[in-house]
Parts: sequence; C-alpha cells; structure tokens
Amino acid sequence: MTDARSATAGSAATTTSELGFTKLPPSSAESLAAGRALRKRLPRKQLGIMSQYERRPLEILAEQNTTRLQDLIPLRNERMSQSPFTFYRGTAALMAADMAQDAHTNILVPSCGDAHVSNFGFYASPQRSLVFDLNDFDEAAWAPWEWDLKRLVTSVIIAGQSTGRDENVIQTAAYATVRSYALALRASLSLSPTERYYAHLDADAGVATLPSDSKRVLRKAIKHARKRTGERSVKRLTATNEYGVMQFVMDPPTLSELPAETLHDVHRLMGLYFQHADSDILQLLQHYEIVDAARRVVGVGSVGTRCALSLLQDGDGNALLLQSKEAGRSVLEQYGGIEQPQVLLDAVASYGQGVRVVALQRVLQAVSDPLLGYLRYDDLDLYVRQFHDMKGGIEADTLEDGPFRLYSEACGVTLARAHSQSPAAAPVSGYLGNGKAAANALLKWGYAYAERSKADYELFLASL
Repeated sequence: MTDARSATAGSAATTTSELGFTKLPPSSAESLAAGRALRKRLPRKQLGIMSQYERRPLEILAEQNTTRLQDLIPLRNERMSQSPFTFYRGTAALMAADMAQDAHTNILVPSCGDAHVSNFGFYASPQRSLVFDLNDFDEAAWAPWEWDLKRLVTSVIIAGQSTGRDENVIQTAAYATVRSYALALRASLSLSPTERYYAHLDADAGVATLPSDSKRVLRKAIKHARKRTGERSVKRLTATNEYGVMQFVMDPPTLSELPAETLHDVHRLMGLYFQHADSDILQLLQHYEIVDAARRVVGVGSVGTRCALSLLQDGDGNALLLQSKEAGRSVLEQYGGIEQPQVLLDAVASYGQGVRVVALQRVLQAVSDPLLGYLRYDDLDLYVRQFHDMKGGIEADTLEDGPFRLYSEACGVTLARAHSQSPAAAPVSGYLGNGKAAANALLKWGYAYAERSKADYELFLASL
C-alpha cells in the first residue's frame, strides 16, 4: 500500500543484476568521492551567487492568499508586517521561487522547506523526554540540500540584524552555522544508517556542557516547554458545563467557532483520521469521545490556512487536544519547481498532501508525535498532531550574543542530523568538505538575500 510508510522512499538504492543478485549501494568512500567530483561542475563559490531576474514577490503572496480564509488575511498581513524577520518567516514561497533561479547541486534530500531559526525547538518524545529538533514541516519535500541551509543561514543573518547586533557577531554565528552543519554531517557518516536513525539531541543532556550564559537560556526554555502541555492548554482554553462536558471558550480571532457544517461533520473527520492510524493509537483513542471543536489561528506564514482544535474527553474528566491543519502543496515543488519522487506523488494523489507532511516529518525528526496522522476531507487535505505536547522554542532574535551563536550552531547540527537520513548524505558531505569554502559562499548569498528580503518587506508594507 502506498501511504506515509512508503511515501519518502525515493528512488531505489539497489539494482538487480541479470542473475537476480542485488548490488550493494555504493560505499561511503565512493559517495564522498562522487561529491568531491561535483565541485568541478559546480564550484562551491558558486553557491554564493544569487541570480538576478524579473521577480514578482507581491504576486506570489497574493496568489497564496487566494486559497486562504479571507477574513484572516488582515491578521496574516499584520503578523508579517511586525519586522523584517516576521516577514521572512512568512515568505518561504518567495525564497523557493528565488532559489529555483540559482545553480544548485541537484543532490536532492528530504528537506524541511522552511528551516529558519524559529522552526527549531523542543517537544516531548513518546518516552516523555524533551528533545530539540525541527518542528515545522508544512513545506517539507525533496529538494537540493543547500536550500534548507540557505534558508537557515539567512534567518540567522536577518534575526541578528533585526536586533541590531554587531556585524562581527552575525557573521560569526552564520559562518558557524554552516561549519557545524558540515562537520556534523561528516561525523554522522562514521555511524551506520541505523545509528543515524536513532540519533537525537536530548535537551536536558546538553545543558551541562554549555557556558553559563547559554545554560541559563536553555534551562529557561526547557522549563517553559515542560509547562506547555496538553493538560495546561485544556485548562486555559476550555470550561466544563453543568453536565460535566468540556467546551472551548472562544477567543476570536485566535480561537473561534467553526462553520456549522464542519462542526456537524467532526465525527466523520475523526473517522477519516482513524483510517490511517496505527492500532495502538486506535486503542488509545477508544478511551475518549470527541466533545467539541474550534477554529485555531497559528503561526505567521500559516495564518489563513484551515486549522482546528478537537477536544476529546474520557469518562473521568481527562482530556486530549488534537490539532488538524491544512496541508497544501510544498513551496519547494510549487514555486521551487523540484520534481518529487513518483512514490510521493502517488501517495499524495491517493491520500492528500497531509501524507507528505507526515511522511517527511517522520523522516526528518529523530522522534515524532505518535498521534501524527493525516486525512482528506472532501477537497481539503489535513494532517493531525497533538496540541502543545511540551512544544517550545527559543526566540533567537532576543538572545545575548554568546547564546545566539550557540543556538545557530545547534540548528546547523540538527539540520545535518535530518539530512543525514538520506542516502545522499555522503555525496553532500564530499562536496562540502570541512565547510569553510561553502560557509564563505553561503554567507555571501545570505547577506545578499537578507537585502532582497528587506526590500520585499518594504514593498509589502507600502502595499498595505
């Protein structure tokens, strides 16, 4: 069956000989050599060249708005207009369109698609430990590895500039981001694919090794993340009526009533989600009954997409919050023009874009929410996850300079761990080498793109 379990398989890693024997994949040494050879076709300094072409930034943003809830477009504009960094967070589509014009390595890996510094953070593993990882996969798809890294490096630069940091601090942090990515990717190749699969960044374990200023930041963020539980959200967002049934307390526009036809159809929606859930999750959810649902507004770039919370309750007053969110085409495909593996296209055709989000999240995250799922509701594709399961983050633009650099490096290491899941990790590492040449090139590109994004931001403000 073609579903989330096979949707990210990509092309087969092996071929079959005439005798029926299966050839082994290339060794790491062979793949590293292939990556180094690529430097002749695309010297690493060319990663720093940003193409100039006739752009249409406002048209792309307007095009995205046509499929969104129109009453929320003003809120999206408001959130994106707060600063150059919030604007950048909401313009993954613009960046994908721009990167499509540049020369790229054509080494495709499962990619986040929106790997800026605010899309890394904490969440609870199934074992209830706190891990640090990528935490947004709405735009995830196959793409050249450097696209994620370009988005990350540029976000470090823009986040640094938005708080008036010294230029040397910003350059050092951005350079360290690329180097940490390159070195972590090379280090991962000393592990077996299975060992790479199990590797993850444990939030608590990392505290003791940090300088005191960074240690304070991380402990504060961990404390905050541990408080952001589903149980806490239930207390804040609901009230219990005279019959002992919980209901959402509306707080427009953040939390508001769903259209009547959608509210009446919530049991059908839950049934569609059940169709692709694993047996242990089906067993868990049998303890609950869905009692209410409401529309929820989240994020910056996501504002206007269909998002809802479902409230489930058992007979003893325990509750579970599930979030369903609209899944559209990835900007990497739609605006970046990257052709996706046929197995992924087949899965999307059968089950909707939600299967793409779920499949890529499971590939890129070290551990994922066990309740993660997907469904297709008429012509609407959705994915489902727990709401506020110890999910928290660090606001990079508010950090002191030392923690800012360390956080940027941590994001680079985390991105490398995600990309290391691909068989293409070794060619990427061979191309990168120690990361110095690529860091210089990507800094040049990142600063140029920060200027472009700032000009787009000013154009955006003038259009409001």
